[in-house]
Amino acid sequence: MKEHIAHMIRDRASRYGSREVFRYREKQGGVYTSFSWSAFSSDADRVSRALISLGFGHGSPIGIYSDNRIQWPITDIGILGIRAVVVPFFGSASASQIKYIIDETKMQIMFAGNLEQMEKARGLLDPLTSLQKIVLFQGDVDVDDKRCLGWDDFLKLGDDPLFEAERRQLYEEAQPLDLATILYTSGTTGEPKGVMLGHDNFMECFKIHDERLDITEKDVSMCFLPLSHIFERTWSFYIMYRGAVNAILENPREVISLLPVVNPTLMCTVPRFFEKTYDGIMAETAKWPAIKRNIFNWAIANGHKRNEYRRLSEKMPFTLKLNIALAEKLVLRKLRNIFGKNIRTMPCSGAAIREDLLRFFHATGIFVNFGYGATETTATVSCYRTDRWEFESCGTVMPGVLVKLSEKNEIMVKGPTVFRGYYNKPEATAEALQDGWYMTGDQGKFTADGNLVMTDRLKDMFKTSGGKYISPQKIELLIGQDNLIEQVIAIGDNRRFISALIVPSFEQLKTHAEKLGIDLNDNKQVVSHPEIIRLFQERVDQLQADLTPYERAVKFTLLAEPFSIENNAMTSTLKLRRRIIMEKYRDLIELMYSTA
Repeated sequence: MKEHIAHMIRDRASRYGSREVFRYREKQGGVYTSFSWSAFSSDADRVSRALISLGFGHGSPIGIYSDNRIQWPITDIGILGIRAVVVPFFGSASASQIKYIIDETKMQIMFAGNLEQMEKARGLLDPLTSLQKIVLFQGDVDVDDKRCLGWDDFLKLGDDPLFEAERRQLYEEAQPLDLATILYTSGTTGEPKGVMLGHDNFMECFKIHDERLDITEKDVSMCFLPLSHIFERTWSFYIMYRGAVNAILENPREVISLLPVVNPTLMCTVPRFFEKTYDGIMAETAKWPAIKRNIFNWAIANGHKRNEYRRLSEKMPFTLKLNIALAEKLVLRKLRNIFGKNIRTMPCSGAAIREDLLRFFHATGIFVNFGYGATETTATVSCYRTDRWEFESCGTVMPGVLVKLSEKNEIMVKGPTVFRGYYNKPEATAEALQDGWYMTGDQGKFTADGNLVMTDRLKDMFKTSGGKYISPQKIELLIGQDNLIEQVIAIGDNRRFISALIVPSFEQLKTHAEKLGIDLNDNKQVVSHPEIIRLFQERVDQLQADLTPYERAVKFTLLAEPFSIENNAMTSTLKLRRRIIMEKYRDLIELMYSTA
């Protein structure tokens, strides 16, 4: 087998045949249907032949603009099978973001998930742009536009045997160094950059993960994060590489309700998922009678004790084993069942996570495998070992990957999973890749046991007017652990002191608001009420008690609207767009400093 994703898929399809590779739903709210390896491989070949019939082949940049659905991986593999290049778009991408990528790659064809996405893309079918054809995954094309094709009509093009010989030839000629994908970064700062990854990057990534993870053909994963993101895309490839099953989740808002339906053993996650789940658990336990809460706290306390033995691979005392057996029966097993009755491992990355969250979910018996990575490194650079880990870290560096720190403690990465550069951006490439080392832009350190700790984004760090360097991540993680706080962003670049914008958890505020007679449906009234502001002031002061004075957020403003993808305050991977937030709330920020 050559070191190429298309060859890997064909090898697995010939090996597994009628066995299940995917589970998917025809429509939201429907039941899950199984999709076999042979059907998957056959449909991917139909995509390949259809693309050839339209004149596409080796090196063609082809877009996928869609939320998760079964057509996504079929199309992905079909494109790769003709040595073409997959260019994913996040399902929430705006018309301007799409146009930027189309213009830079000179893309001529793209696949759109639903009618709304198709219409957004159809607005770019213009003689002044390169885009010539759109294929719609879901629903019928109800516009009289020959440049738009429905999925079924597109696949029929691939039924013509005339194009099979060319498909076979392209498949046979495929090489490890073929460019597989151009993944555009979310663009938290500056314009998006297209990360170029080859088939060799992915295939090496799979081998490396084999040395660290224990994934088998019996595993079932839930495809929850966007397939347009490096984490879920690489993980989904790896699930196929291992011969496991992947259940596709079309709407991530349904994840909690569908986990007990799918009962996965694995699921990729981001810290935000655990924050929301933890808040929900705490809100529920707060309603319980005292005796029930005491039993819950006792069980979690014993789970924490178990953590200390597990993370060092040490044998538990007999009395702790007895306590854990009872804790499992009364509490822990029920908590795990939130994620389905079979869950065992949940890889987590994408942002910093509070240590108390990691410890809590590990205490329930779930192995949250926290790690560090980037699009430019084909995801994982480090993650927990299953036999030994440190909660305050991002785990140990993956086999075959080299990591060192610069004089500024910037994390530098070298290895076979490091990207080959930014598409059409030689200056940005030269800045990011220095002597083969990828300069991540993240500040870090190593623990005494060799675990990597990512401390902050260098570009996010700022200096106050008093000359003090500040880590916003440290402040945000600290303040954000309060259950009344949904989101927080620290501000202070070249300012006299630190301030913060805080989005309350309005669900958690219900009890307080009701006591004060505040209209729960009016968020503006909630955040402007003096007693609510006083409540937050007390909590923020208490949370920051151990910080040095210059690190503390002296003033804050409560916001009525959360940061979200829809209002452009967050990237599609749920990272805060700091510059956009600063600009949007500039007047409120200035008011905090002018009234100090």
